[in-house]
Amino acid sequence: MPYRPQPPRRLYVTLNPLQLTGSIALGIWLGFVALALTAWLLARVFMPQPLAPLADAARQLGQPTAPTAPAAPQAPGDSTQMFEQYKENLRKNEEQQRLDQARNSYRNLSNPKCQFWLQQDQTAPSDKSRANVLQFCN
Repeated sequence: MPYRPQPPRRLYVTLNPLQLTGSIALGIWLGFVALALTAWLLARVFMPQPLAPLADAARQLGQPTAPTAPAAPQAPGDSTQMFEQYKENLRKNEEQQRLDQARNSYRNLSNPKCQFWLQQDQTAPSDKSRANVLQFCN
């Protein structure tokens, strides 16, 4: 007697559209919750706490401190020194603004000397390169 495989049985499945839609929606929602929890846990484990310095500062502010001695009146030389430092900082800021303006100006793209000194100032900044940028790019 030769072997005859039995014909495959038919499986009849009935799908309720409401149940199918609900199952898909539940699966998507649970997947989103799982991803959100995973991201939150990874952030807690691998990221430093950004609020820790604020908590430390608040703790220090809450502690009573010893009274400090009143500030001594400043000598006239101190204010002169501070004023000189202020003028020096002001000069440096103005020079930095002019350098930034020269770097960002489209007019300087066609000037080869300016391009050369901008590149020099970018790769090896020095007083000479800054002075030449200000000279050739303005």
